[in-house]
Amino acid sequence: MSIVESENLTDSEPDHIPVVPSAPQANGDSIPTAFDPVQLRAGRLSRLRAMMAEQGYAALVLFDPNNQRYATGSRNMFGYFLRNSTRYLYVPLEGPIILFEYPGSAHVSTWLETIDESRTSKVVWSAVNQRDNLSSDPFGLEIAELVQEHGRGNKKVGLDRCALNLARSLEAQGLDVFDCMQDTLHCRRIKTPEEIACLAQSMAASEASVAEVEAAIKPGVTENELFAIMYGEVIRGGGEFIETRLLNSGPRTNPWFHEASDRKIRPGELVALDTDTIGCHGYYSDFSRTFHVGPGRPSAYQRELYRMAYDQVQHNMGILKPGMSYREIAEQAWKIPERFLDRRYPSIIHGVGMHGETPLVAHHMDFDRFSKDGILEPGMVVSVESYIGEVGAADGVKLEEEVLITDTGVEKLSRYPFDEALLGREV
Repeated sequence: MSIVESENLTDSEPDHIPVVPSAPQANGDSIPTAFDPVQLRAGRLSRLRAMMAEQGYAALVLFDPNNQRYATGSRNMFGYFLRNSTRYLYVPLEGPIILFEYPGSAHVSTWLETIDESRTSKVVWSAVNQRDNLSSDPFGLEIAELVQEHGRGNKKVGLDRCALNLARSLEAQGLDVFDCMQDTLHCRRIKTPEEIACLAQSMAASEASVAEVEAAIKPGVTENELFAIMYGEVIRGGGEFIETRLLNSGPRTNPWFHEASDRKIRPGELVALDTDTIGCHGYYSDFSRTFHVGPGRPSAYQRELYRMAYDQVQHNMGILKPGMSYREIAEQAWKIPERFLDRRYPSIIHGVGMHGETPLVAHHMDFDRFSKDGILEPGMVVSVESYIGEVGAADGVKLEEEVLITDTGVEKLSRYPFDEALLGREV
């Protein structure tokens, strides 16, 4: 059984899960590349319950599939439950963790050592508004009974997201209901060694998918065809889905955020992509590259754009160190030339975990609009962003690296090579 499969098992008992040696050295650095899945789940749950104790929660009721997976390792019909609040997880500070599951599918998760009990959800089909009023009262009554049993008189309950009527049903039972999403994201900002191994595996698989895309770039291929290659390789590598469709070419590289289309690529153009991939074990891989389409050499202007984007990423990686405030990062970041300011990327860095997470550090002129100050800490994983494009020009360049914050600086998780021709280094 492969390491990649071990966290995603859905039909095994805990005793059958292979224990994988943890934290080996990878290419001489300190990034672990293998892990024990039981330790992975235990470490995350321990961090979550420590946060609950610190914030005074008696229990959390988790509807967000990412938080459910963080708390227990349980995954079921992930995309479906992103839009439908049918499945929820009761996590008390002390006491049994109870999964309220979609009818007939509890077996997907009950083998997990983190799930003490499963019950059928009281809010099935909530997204189609046919039973919301009928289901909210039974939901509130059942959760209130559990909090009374396990809460030791504490009535503070956290909800990460749900329909308004469900929150009101808990309040009607005398519970003190709080939005816990920011608390859970803050808890998740520091990665355990096992999570870092998951991120390293996810990145390696994502890099393999980008290699297949780069090999397929040629005049006449469409953006959609390249995106299909990337998506297919993500699935083959044990990944789950891609959050965006950010693969574009030629004049669609500027401004950024054009999604993949049926446009055919032409010689001499640029192709830019952002992986934005929920990869193996449910962990994000997020790096960006821009490629030149042959035959021929990149233009001087294309090389200028690429060098600026490269310099921006390298400079901003170089200033990151633990103890640095987010505002300091914004103030010390690479200075974008005036003519490229209008199309700057929204963030300098953003957190990475099970998806794009906290923190988000905006440029100094945007900091008070988009960011809240905080401190960079060892164990955080962040992506360092660059987009260089100017109004009225045909080309834009997107580059991005993913790094682990260490005790002294950063270590790169993304290792995909840069385009030597665009850097002006071709032989």
